[in-house]
Amino acid sequence: MKTTMSEQQRDGNGGSGSGRKTDKDQSWVPKIFSKRVCTTFVEDSFSNGALCQCGSVRDKHDSVATGDFFGAAIMTQWNSQQHSSECPTDAYGELHFAGSGHRHSHFLRLSCDTPPELVYTLMTSHWGLPSPNLVVSVVAGDGHEKIKPWVKDVLRNGLVRAAQSTGAWILTGGLREGIARCVGEAVRDHNAAAPASSQKKVIAVGLAPWGLVHNRQQLVNPQGSFPARYYVQNTTRDSCCLDNNCQAFLLVDDGTVGRRGGETTFRASLEDYISHLRTGIWGSGSIEIPVLCMLTSGDCSMLERLDASLRKATPWLVLAGSGPVADLVCELQNILPPATLSPTSGVEEGVDHGSVSAELRDLIRDKVRRYVPTGTELEKLVDHALSIYQTIDLITVFHGNQEGSDDFDTVLLKALVSASKRISSEASECTEELKLAVAWNRVDIAKAELFNGDIQWKYNDLEDSMTDALINDKPQFVRLFCENGLNILDYLTYQRLESLYCSLSDTSLAYSLLHKRLTERQLLAGSVPPVDGPATALLKNGQNFGSGPTSAIELSLFEVSRLLWDLLGDVCQPFYYGPLGLDPFTSTRKSLKHINKLLKSECSYRSQRCLSPWAALFIWAVLQNRSEMAIYFWEMTGESVLSALGGCKMLRELSKFESETESKVAMKELAQTFENLAHDVFAECYQNTEGRSFTLLIKKSPVWGNVTALQMAIAADARLFFSHDGVQALLSQIWWGDMERSTEVWKLIVTFFLPPLVFTDIITFREQEEEVKAETAPHAKDYDSMDRNDATAYSLANIIQNEEDDAELRSLKENVEGSSSNDSKRPFLVSRWRRFWFAPVTSFLGNVLMYFLFLLLFAYVLLVDFKPPPPQGPAPSEIALYFWVFTLVCEEIRQTFYGASSFMVQRMKNYIQDVWNKCDLTAILLFIIALCCRMFHWSYDFGRSVMAIDFMVFTLRLIHIFAVHRQLGPKIIIVGKMVKDVFFFLFFLAIWLMAHGVANQALLYSYDPRPHWIFRRVFYRPYLHIFGQIPIDEMDADKLEPSKCTHNMTLIDAGAEPCLSTYANWLVVILLVVYLLFTNIVLVNLLIAMFSHTFSKVQEHSDTYWKFQRYNLIVEYHSRPCLAPPFIIISHIHLFLKRYIRQIPSVKSQHFAIELRGRKANRLNTWEAIQKENVLSAQNKRQRESDTARLQRTAIKVESVIKQLGEIRDHDQRLRLLEAELEFCCNSLSWMADALCQSDLIKAESPRPLLKDIIPLVNSLDSRR
Repeated sequence: MKTTMSEQQRDGNGGSGSGRKTDKDQSWVPKIFSKRVCTTFVEDSFSNGALCQCGSVRDKHDSVATGDFFGAAIMTQWNSQQHSSECPTDAYGELHFAGSGHRHSHFLRLSCDTPPELVYTLMTSHWGLPSPNLVVSVVAGDGHEKIKPWVKDVLRNGLVRAAQSTGAWILTGGLREGIARCVGEAVRDHNAAAPASSQKKVIAVGLAPWGLVHNRQQLVNPQGSFPARYYVQNTTRDSCCLDNNCQAFLLVDDGTVGRRGGETTFRASLEDYISHLRTGIWGSGSIEIPVLCMLTSGDCSMLERLDASLRKATPWLVLAGSGPVADLVCELQNILPPATLSPTSGVEEGVDHGSVSAELRDLIRDKVRRYVPTGTELEKLVDHALSIYQTIDLITVFHGNQEGSDDFDTVLLKALVSASKRISSEASECTEELKLAVAWNRVDIAKAELFNGDIQWKYNDLEDSMTDALINDKPQFVRLFCENGLNILDYLTYQRLESLYCSLSDTSLAYSLLHKRLTERQLLAGSVPPVDGPATALLKNGQNFGSGPTSAIELSLFEVSRLLWDLLGDVCQPFYYGPLGLDPFTSTRKSLKHINKLLKSECSYRSQRCLSPWAALFIWAVLQNRSEMAIYFWEMTGESVLSALGGCKMLRELSKFESETESKVAMKELAQTFENLAHDVFAECYQNTEGRSFTLLIKKSPVWGNVTALQMAIAADARLFFSHDGVQALLSQIWWGDMERSTEVWKLIVTFFLPPLVFTDIITFREQEEEVKAETAPHAKDYDSMDRNDATAYSLANIIQNEEDDAELRSLKENVEGSSSNDSKRPFLVSRWRRFWFAPVTSFLGNVLMYFLFLLLFAYVLLVDFKPPPPQGPAPSEIALYFWVFTLVCEEIRQTFYGASSFMVQRMKNYIQDVWNKCDLTAILLFIIALCCRMFHWSYDFGRSVMAIDFMVFTLRLIHIFAVHRQLGPKIIIVGKMVKDVFFFLFFLAIWLMAHGVANQALLYSYDPRPHWIFRRVFYRPYLHIFGQIPIDEMDADKLEPSKCTHNMTLIDAGAEPCLSTYANWLVVILLVVYLLFTNIVLVNLLIAMFSHTFSKVQEHSDTYWKFQRYNLIVEYHSRPCLAPPFIIISHIHLFLKRYIRQIPSVKSQHFAIELRGRKANRLNTWEAIQKENVLSAQNKRQRESDTARLQRTAIKVESVIKQLGEIRDHDQRLRLLEAELEFCCNSLSWMADALCQSDLIKAESPRPLLKDIIPLVNSLDSRR
């Protein structure tokens, strides 16, 4: 039975099934679950032989068993195990309550002997119920008792609210009677008041005896009901109908009909099974699922149920005053404590009643007589009461009529904690209470009860709870632990980081991507298990890592590194290669072999601390799309701008793999959130210090694989970030080089054609003194404050030592002065020449001007000087053109093979991904083809044609040049998007062209086999019709001109012109009118509307688009040599000698990437962290002042006022009660005084006092006050 069930589920009983869809094909259910049918008729003496003791009539029993006359005489007591048999269940599926707007509920008829693990797996894996963090089983009497008002209030405002906040299941009777009905109504009211977007609904599970359910025949269907319509009658009174407020029903069948208590045994076994499971995803929680039974009222049979449950160490919560059995338990608790027992003796072995004193037994017997009406079973009830008394510390009494229901969840917590101390004498009360609070995600209880300053928490006390909070996405607890004694450096080792990745839910995208990478490594190692085999189990539960051979099939940091490489690309170096002992330049296959060898040996890296724990946890949270957790880790990690951009990049790449729309949208929204955070933090940095903010953009980060913020931003497509003025200021500074940014363009053009003007004052250059000031000023400001706006908060004394700083500042000044002196030693002519020609703007201008000359030369050769093949040609101008194109090819080779990536294949991929590089490749390939073809007579004309087409491609390349212009740049993007719109338009147009063309050709020409004419008349001529070129003389029969044509097919095949057919000429005209109407009006206006939408969408953010694409252009021309083609060949030779022969590094590369180490990097990170805190403080302030926050504070105050008014009302009632009692006492005393006055026993010397004599005395006392 268990094996069959495991085949039907995809995972174990620890996972949540909330994200899965219900499988309507459940034909396997009857093969696993059974029902019970009475097979032996045992006469019920109270029914005069008409009924069996199972409650069913004689005719319902099997004929063989009914005819067994001697059996009825021998057997006097009916037993479910002996007198009933199991057969496949015939009632399961979904339940729809007629006339109710509730969603469908799940139901199952099952035998009372069904293993509870099968039922729990069905509920979580197939019914989609989330795994509980708490189970509260509400038990009561037979359902006909009257429920007191305060008990209903406890259920509504206490139990249900606590269940919602803790993620609990509520087990009820499932019928619309007694306490089960009150619980159902409370669940209904709470779910109705909860917002529609709330994911935490209260789960109510009904367990009812099958034979007691009203209209149960409506549920019977051997093939399953999806859904079964269930009619509820007279819902205003208690009845045995199913309660439509339950999400699931377990209809326990013990073979009886109309009898209560058939579900008790199964209910107890289900509670016991759940209590041994662990909370969290895949059972990753630090505690087992708490199970608490809640007793309200109850009859004498409840004592046996209570005793049996306490023997299994199940804690109970008793509502005092709710009924006789509850009051009896309260009286038992008030007796002196029982004899000291070992923690498990009374639970497992029972109570030795012979050792109990007669006095105690008599006392308990008296209490049983007082609260429970007894008959002949008095001694049996006393034995149960004695057993309950011995385990009374598992019972918590709640006085609801006195304590109220506001803090009912705290009462549940205290009850479970006290029970855990009873079960395990070594359990720490605070630790167990913390684990329960984490399991329920009640950070408010933890702050109020555990982290109020009274307890000194140690690292070992918080370690397990921290893991639980991380795996089960409880960021508030993570923040609480880190603020109260948990050191993240000691906590996060590489082994624990791997275990966190192993705990990913199998429904997450990151899980599937990591599993794919793990499978690839196992294929190379030759140890691939089945899909649902050991590898999947190890990936799901990586809590214990071995160091032996089995470690090779486990998830490791190498799979995580490969996944991050897939998401981030070559923008940064691979993660975690250092601990794994890998070289970033090693090929993937060699890395896989190294990892397999490493994992088969002793993995020493797993015991090492993670070097950047906050960044590692941030990446872990981002991969799972956990927004709140990721934002908290971002707040704690350093390099906030780069980290936010990295999270943005990963989320946008993950959204491309996500298939579910809701998750994809959530990833994109979180990515935009991180981009906004990066923008806000950098804006604060730029406003504080411009020089440091520039350094922040180009500083390499060792944590993020030596990537800079600018590189990550361009990879993440962070257009909002690039639109910031600070980023554009840095780009403009790099673009203009050493020249002033206010230099007019005409001055550059004049200087370009007249180079000696560079030595005049026509162009203004920045002075060396400004550079020295720019270098030293940010460091000099350190001596005043790390933050000029918060000088009192962060002074230099908190960060560095003065003497060492002085020395460093002096050395910095010496270096800057030395560099300036070196520049001054360089001749003025050379220095000014280099500063002009090495600027990217000059390189851009030179390339633009020379490209225009290239196009003029190309056009001249193509139109005027294109000579025949050798030996007549080519002409000298054409040879010059070939050399020019050769220099262009050399530059494209330099861009391809000298990129930023470490791998040649990746460099080529990066080159191909650029659209303009594709255009360059197309132009060069066409030119090579044309060059080869024009050298031969037989292909000369073809080569010239290809050359003409190639000129068009080279000319269109000019569009890229306009990207630098503020107005024309966005228009290029608009044109590109409009081209995509045209393709969709052409799809619809092609359909109409073919439809009209074929129909028109068939109607006009009955026979014309010439293929080229068919193509012209089917496609070409209808296309010209759109632009008004309509040959009326060939289409209208009234305007046909006489021509030499024929209808003879033989002549037509020989080449004669076929005649037009005039048979359906009127139809041709109608089709032409419809065609022109649709194409010229509908389709053309559709295209215009598409263009208008694209233009308005891009134009709205035109400035952002321009600033973003401007970066690529600046980077391209910053890396280009200063000379333009064809003179660029000189620069190529110079670069080759300088880089590869003389081994001189590039200085220009530091403009976009610099490396800071030691104190400089720490200072910059500290300053960035201060600005981040300022941004977060401003955001919190805005959030506190928002209307939503004000409404929430007002709501809290109103609730407090209402609570105080309720307390005042209670005090008023108590005062009135005291006044009534006082009046009664006064009247009694007055009556006694009158009686004594009238009697002769006492003779008073003075008359008795009257009330009017006391009033003046009271007034005089008031006047003195």
